Amino acid sequence: MPDEIQPPTISSSVPPPPTVSLSNKKKIFPKIVLILGILILAVVLGFVGWKFFGNKIGLKNKQATLIYWGLFEPPSVMQQVISDYEKDHPEVKIIYSQQSLTQYRERLQERLISAKQPEKKENKEVLNSETPDIFRIHQSWIPMFSDLLSEIPGSVYDNTTFEKTFYPSAVESLKLQGKYIGIPLMVDGLSLYCNKDLFEAKGLSFPQNWSELKIAAQQLTARDSEGKITTAGAGLGTTVNIDHWSDILGLMFFQAGVDPANPGACSQASDGRDVCPGADALQFFANFTTVDRVWDSTLPTSTFAFAKGNLAMYFGPSWRVFDIEGIKNRLQSNFQYKIIPVPQLPMEGEKKIGWSSYWVESVSKKSSFQTEAWEFLKYLSSKDVLQKIYQAQSSLRSFGEPYPRIDMADLAKDHPLAGSFISQAPYSRNWYLSSFTSDNGINDKIIEYFKNAVNEVSQGGDAASALQTAGLGANQILSQYRVSK
Repeated sequence: MPDEIQPPTISSSVPPPPTVSLSNKKKIFPKIVLILGILILAVVLGFVGWKFFGNKIGLKNKQATLIYWGLFEPPSVMQQVISDYEKDHPEVKIIYSQQSLTQYRERLQERLISAKQPEKKENKEVLNSETPDIFRIHQSWIPMFSDLLSEIPGSVYDNTTFEKTFYPSAVESLKLQGKYIGIPLMVDGLSLYCNKDLFEAKGLSFPQNWSELKIAAQQLTARDSEGKITTAGAGLGTTVNIDHWSDILGLMFFQAGVDPANPGACSQASDGRDVCPGADALQFFANFTTVDRVWDSTLPTSTFAFAKGNLAMYFGPSWRVFDIEGIKNRLQSNFQYKIIPVPQLPMEGEKKIGWSSYWVESVSKKSSFQTEAWEFLKYLSSKDVLQKIYQAQSSLRSFGEPYPRIDMADLAKDHPLAGSFISQAPYSRNWYLSSFTSDNGINDKIIEYFKNAVNEVSQGGDAASALQTAGLGANQILSQYRVSK
């Protein structure tokens, strides 16, 4: 047989793996450990950097949405200045809404108290659209909101700048534990409205002090054949139908050097007589109805009576002009009137004192955008922007809110309707007798005690005793709101 062809033989031996000497192992192992260590370190640093720096960058670049609760201005007044700000600050969006004053204090306080600190999820702020970042409160409401208000950063207004920019009433009212917590965009208070036609008919000059006002009121009061008042001389003396009576009484207290928290205080004169300036002021107020009879409780409200032309002198804030003008137009009442500063005590050298009562803008302590909110309020309180707001307000009514800045006084001090409010701003003061704040809180509760005092004196009661009772009640309310006396 032919020889069989044998398949090629394959060696069964497999080449051994390359050998690594012990010395080479010692060289490679540290390199592997080093590479792994670098990789782990890079991952850790990357995570930390993303966690902290990434968050900060993300928040910085993220749009801040500010919820702004206003009270008296419709969105049309604020929209232009808001749009201008958003254009220059694309990272900020402002949502403005006009709130109703009805139960506003309670509603606002409830929202601020119940608001949670902002949560953070996946680098995004969770916003509560129902809770305002910026809101308007009355200058006397600070004790009720003290735990809820953010402090103005020094970069916005340091204390020295704030005190040079705004009037003393803001400095006195808006400081809390050494820091300011509100920025005014307006001032207001009390002025004396005088019916020019009635004064000219009697040949009388407008009163500068309380003695002159009392004499003029007596001369300007007219009665019918039955002795009923047809034209009242001055809206003073009762609580029933005199708008802003509590502000007027507070003004009288301050001018007489009375601490409203201790209105019944008396001292002894050198001749042994008791001197009770608070009781004297209260009695003087009540006498316009009980003794001088230039007003009585059967008349309509003082605002309506003045607008109708049946009241010679009326005390009110600047915003009452719009009510008066509206009533005059409806009744086709064409008399002329002049608004002048409130009368002072008839003593030479006495320091002038007026009454302030106005609203300010504050920021929530729980807002996640406090810095942005305060920066926006700094913008609103600048001279140029206040003028723009004033012009927008003036397009809807007779004039805008009187300027809050000292360096803007010359712009409106000669205004026939708003001028007297600005001229009195440097020497006006405020206390918790501010009417028409609808706070159902510190003002309304204290006012109720003084209302009882006025009514008691009007019925023949002792003024000093009535004020002692009012003072005790007022101090209970002050203690409730932790106001130091």
